[in-house]
Amino acid sequence: MDDHGRRQRLPAGLRQLFADGGGGRTLATPLPPGGVVWPDPDCPQHQPTIRPAFWLTGEPVTGELWARLRAEHERSGLWPVLLDDSTQPWSAGQVAPEASADIDGYDATAFMTEVWADWVEPQDDDFDDLAPFYRHCPGLAEPGELMADPATVADWHAGILADGTTPLGLAAVSRGADTLAVMGWQGALNHNEWTAPLAAVVRSWEDRFGVRVVRMGFNTLDLSVAAPPLTLEHAVHVAAEHWTFCPDNIGQGPGTLAGYAEQILGKNTWSFWWD
Repeated sequence: MDDHGRRQRLPAGLRQLFADGGGGRTLATPLPPGGVVWPDPDCPQHQPTIRPAFWLTGEPVTGELWARLRAEHERSGLWPVLLDDSTQPWSAGQVAPEASADIDGYDATAFMTEVWADWVEPQDDDFDDLAPFYRHCPGLAEPGELMADPATVADWHAGILADGTTPLGLAAVSRGADTLAVMGWQGALNHNEWTAPLAAVVRSWEDRFGVRVVRMGFNTLDLSVAAPPLTLEHAVHVAAEHWTFCPDNIGQGPGTLAGYAEQILGKNTWSFWWD
């Protein structure tokens, strides 16, 4: 192997993230100081600790670094995630990873249907806030039309979110959506005990709306969106998906699907917050 090849091998800490030791993967972008984060053995989703959950920078990063690492994902197998709330849980190791293979067992349509039924069937409300669907889950919305390349939109959003206080995590995943589970993020724990089904929904959004995972926080998630809904009718349908994914966005926000649809109409970012 020549000197150029040696320089591009994954650093030892990053190789620990892969079941195969990171063989054949490369990374040309220089990294700031950092180290691996191991799972918390006391978390309820605890699985046998085999390898670190992710690698974490020891200092805030720039949007430029995020973009350079994102561009190398195909070669490195590492997806970058800006990590808000740097003191908890990331640096404290309060993470409970779920295997990316677990995500394969979930379907976005089934998740939406199940959550919708759980929320409306036991109640006698008319559910006017869920108009025009009310008690009846509409299923997944049609895909959006790309306004720009998803990578370009993601890099733009990272440039805004990397505000000089945000460290960065690198996770060994084949696609960004899987970071929610693999990194052991528990931001939606009060809504859903397991993260894998939420990651399945984000996978579906990657395919239909050009979504990319950019930042996670203690109970927040920020996505870039390259193919947002461009009509109010489409946006209301997408809003219905968001309600089952993160009810607090609507319930503690505008209060109705129609009101929330106006907020996401044509927007290239989706942000979620769980109480």
